[in-house]
Amino acid sequence: MRTDDVVTVVGLGAGGWPDLSGTSRQALHDAEVIFGSARQLALLPESIIARRVPWPSPLVPALPGLLDAERGRTVCVLASGDPMFHGIGSTLVRLLGADRIRVLPHPSSVSLAAARMGWDLAATDVVSLVTAPVASLARWLNPGRRILVLSAGAQTPAQVAELLAARGYGSASLTVLEQLGGPGERVVAGQAGTWSPPEGDSLNVVAVECGDGPPASQVAGLPDDAYAGDGQLTKREVRAVTLAALAPVPGALLWDVGAGSGSIGIEWMRSHPTCRAIAVESSAERVATIAANAAALGVPGLRVVHGRAPDALDDLPVPDTIFIGGGLTRDGVLDRCLAALRPGGRLVVNAVTVESEAVVAAAYAKLGGELTRITVQRGSPVGGFTGWRSFMPVTIWSVVPR
Repeated sequence: MRTDDVVTVVGLGAGGWPDLSGTSRQALHDAEVIFGSARQLALLPESIIARRVPWPSPLVPALPGLLDAERGRTVCVLASGDPMFHGIGSTLVRLLGADRIRVLPHPSSVSLAAARMGWDLAATDVVSLVTAPVASLARWLNPGRRILVLSAGAQTPAQVAELLAARGYGSASLTVLEQLGGPGERVVAGQAGTWSPPEGDSLNVVAVECGDGPPASQVAGLPDDAYAGDGQLTKREVRAVTLAALAPVPGALLWDVGAGSGSIGIEWMRSHPTCRAIAVESSAERVATIAANAAALGVPGLRVVHGRAPDALDDLPVPDTIFIGGGLTRDGVLDRCLAALRPGGRLVVNAVTVESEAVVAAAYAKLGGELTRITVQRGSPVGGFTGWRSFMPVTIWSVVPR
């Protein structure tokens, strides 16, 4: 496409052509080529003479070639609802730049769903399962919360109901809103634990009222029993302090080196929906455990690398932050991690053994940073009384290399 070409992205609702503004209609009349799903293209009237091109699957890898093939032509792209809300508009901006994209939005399905339900959209969580596994819904579950779920298809409501029931939210209310704004609009309601309606329309939003269920803290330091594993787990109190030292920020990428049960990477990702993490673990059994823990705690997007540092770190994306929880005394691990950090990135190390503390002491003398030692004692029964049981002290070193 020429550098002065602009792609117009037209938001389209289930109501199709009758609901479009005059500006959107004119853009489609003027187009020479229109991209969209087969369903969207079928909603256009015969008066639209542009060549209609259905999206291939997978779509994103094909986009550059598809658009390049139409250089010099007037191109429109059809999107569902608001193109900039979990839509193709955001993808096109990343690909072409904002100055090459003209967006003509339609109310999103989320806005329509909130209007139908009478919910305050600003106080409602929105979760897209269009490209994410249903397990990602788990991190949003808490008593009394309202959630709008963007479905991947007709099977999503039943999958949502199954997950809710498995997580202790069988009494949650589900309302499936199909074909919002269109002539075929339909509403189906029920409870998660007894959900039995047959599959409906593939174009749907699921409104979830969680009601009563097990609460899950949104801050670092989940209970130890939230994690399966073989005991290789950063204990709750130390984990909370370690996450504070790691200081997660939205969009940042963490390497969790020697991940054990995966708790640090998991709670890093739970801190914000855009936080990313890669867990590196040499044990095949623990790799499987990390993946299971991540799914159970609502962050199935955690990437798990089976391998031993430092070799396993080759070719990984540049991290913003690195946590070393195991393997510190292995030759090359610390140096490789320090070299991998982006400028201004942070490294945090937890040391328990005398040998790992020696490595930390030498690195601290050279690079500075902050040293903290934590000793955790928990009350436990001693006969008919209560005494203190101590865990091994942990030294935490945090540094931003200059």
